Amino acid sequence: MDRKKDFNKNKNQNQQQIMQQPIGAMNYNFSFDKSFGQHILKNPLVVQQIIEKSGIKPTDVVLEIGPGTGNLTQSLLERSKKVIAVEIDARMIAEVSKRVNKLGYQHKFQLIQGDAIKTQLPFFDLCVANTPYQISSPLVFKLLQHRPIFRCAVLMFQREFAMRLVAKPGSDMYCRLSVNVQLLARVDHLLKVSKNSFKPPPKVESSVVRIEPKFPPPPINFTEWDGLVRLCFLRKNKTMSAIFRLKQVLKMLHKNFVTFQTELKVGGQQALAQQDQQVDLTAFMLDENQLEQKLSKKDKRLEKIAAKGALKEGEDGDDDEEEKMEDEPEDEAENDPIQSIKAFKKLVVKTLEDNQMHEKRACKMEIIDFLNLLKIFNEQGVHFK
Repeated sequence: MDRKKDFNKNKNQNQQQIMQQPIGAMNYNFSFDKSFGQHILKNPLVVQQIIEKSGIKPTDVVLEIGPGTGNLTQSLLERSKKVIAVEIDARMIAEVSKRVNKLGYQHKFQLIQGDAIKTQLPFFDLCVANTPYQISSPLVFKLLQHRPIFRCAVLMFQREFAMRLVAKPGSDMYCRLSVNVQLLARVDHLLKVSKNSFKPPPKVESSVVRIEPKFPPPPINFTEWDGLVRLCFLRKNKTMSAIFRLKQVLKMLHKNFVTFQTELKVGGQQALAQQDQQVDLTAFMLDENQLEQKLSKKDKRLEKIAAKGALKEGEDGDDDEEEKMEDEPEDEAENDPIQSIKAFKKLVVKTLEDNQMHEKRACKMEIIDFLNLLKIFNEQGVHFK
């Protein structure tokens, strides 16, 4: 009994010594690595707010990405059942391990060394983290793809990225990222954080957001979804009619249409249904730099079309695009959307007009609008992968 009392006494003394020391006053014998996006959260008030808004239960297993020197980790350990931290920098691993040992929490702390994006994450209830900013986008979608689904994530991001996550239709910030994340989760902005709350201070302001995955996730093919959304946001202020009349867009969709009809004849609906059941958010997980590298030649051509602004706002001059197509013989094939791209164009335009989608613009479309657009096109055999 005396040994146990002495252990608890020493543990409490260590905790009090560390907690009494201001976070910003801690000295580190190393420089922070900018390539890892290391900006240590030093403001104890911000740490306290993050903890309070996380709603941590004593039975929770908490995942932390990039614990750094352990300023947030310490508070997580005090309130949770267990903390699992993923850290890539060996120096930070040594620092946070030393701190956890001094606190006497090593029995409820698990450390995984490695890249959080490439590491297979274990089970967790919550994810709370001061996120390395360069992995923001791939981390969000890696978490949303994680199974079993976690309760929520409270994450620090660069302010602009956070505003894009929570942006609503009609906002200047509303973009493909907004739509893809809000399809899978409810996202709320929790608090703004000054760059002076970090060491070293970043060049931009930050924000904390809460991401709560939807359960169950929507039963759609996510590769198809991302193909549609990417197409719609080529020029988010243009109408669906203008975008889907573009020559290169029609060529791409027509090729997919022919492929789909061929697969349908060979494998039937069952084979296609099995593909739709697969959950793959790989395309979502790419950040902007990776996305540029991964784009196919066809995708890059579409982006060039968007950049040049092939159509002026409100102009119906898509017929000029069609006139450049090769002439087709006027026979029965001209009315077959498989053999005739002109017939396929009529199918696409009619699908949009019959469902009152032709005048809608991506910048103002709700999630339900994109879901409906995907549904009506798929019903006509028009696919985006």
